[in-house]
Parts: sequence; C-alpha cells; structure tokens
Amino acid sequence: MPKLKSKPTLKDFQQYITEMEIERGFDQQSARDKCLLMGEEVGELFKAVRKAEGLAIDQHSKFENLSGELADIFIYLCAIANRYEVNLEEAFRQKEIINEKRVWKQAE
Repeated sequence: MPKLKSKPTLKDFQQYITEMEIERGFDQQSARDKCLLMGEEVGELFKAVRKAEGLAIDQHSKFENLSGELADIFIYLCAIANRYEVNLEEAFRQKEIINEKRVWKQAE
C-alpha cells in the first residue's frame, strides 16, 4: 500500500496517485476515462455546494460532503496530469506568471 508523506508536496501527491492507481487497478484507465469520471465528481461537488448553501436538492442525490467531493476531484486532476506527464506545481507556477500580468475588473 502506498504511503503519503506527512507533509506532502504536490509532486508527492502525484506520485502517490500513480502508486495508488496501480495498486487498485485504475492505471489502465485513459485520460478520457479520468476526465469523464472527474466530470461526474464535479456534478457531485455542485450538489454538495447546493446543500451547503441551503438550496433545495433531491433527497436521493448521491454525493459525499463538500471536502470529500473536492478530494475526489483533486485525485482525478492528479491522475489526468500524470497521464500527460504534467508537473502540476510547475504548471501552477507558470500559469500564475501569466495571471499576474492580467488586469482583473468587476463586470458592470
């Protein structure tokens, strides 16, 4: 069983997901499969947010709590990044360089 460090980096999470998928037999799923599965989890996250915000939801809807749904999405995000050999920490840093140069303003 893979072990995650007590203070993991993003790279550590990505490595853990790789090992976990092999152990659980999910390593043969394609990036497309992972995207579709993550899409389902995003829908479940939206239901959890609706519940947290006090909006009406179908009592038979399937979803976990908000933190569980966010964790599921994070797992799929790491899995997709791993399939394309994307270092998420580096991708994040590079994207923030671009975002820092943008001018953000409220819609009128």
